Amino acid sequence: QVQLVESGGGLVQAGGSLRLSCAVSGSTFSIYAMGWYRQAPGKQRELVAAISSIGLTKYVDSVKGRFTISRDNAKNTVYLQMNSLKPEDTAVYYCNADSSWLRQAAGAGFGSWGQGTQVTVSS
Repeated sequence: QVQLVESGGGLVQAGGSLRLSCAVSGSTFSIYAMGWYRQAPGKQRELVAAISSIGLTKYVDSVKGRFTISRDNAKNTVYLQMNSLKPEDTAVYYCNADSSWLRQAAGAGFGSWGQGTQVTVSS
């Protein structure tokens, strides 16, 4: 069974940067398509960015050009570099591991979840 642990959240001013990390254990990390999702208060959880086992990526339009997803298979870790942060990026960010790239890229949220990390962007 795969376990995911997110870290790197915090409070930052608008225009600032954060890097989220998600460490994966319990299974073969390299085979998974990984996704970062977020859920703001009163809103549904949404896919922010996804990366396939071979490095294909997908982003929601609102973060294109500001966020970058990457993975280090040697460290069993996926990252989300967030630049030019806006107050509307405030949310709990979750990491997801899915064996299917198509499901992950579609934002299905089918796989295993981490516990989430809070990102708060002040104006």
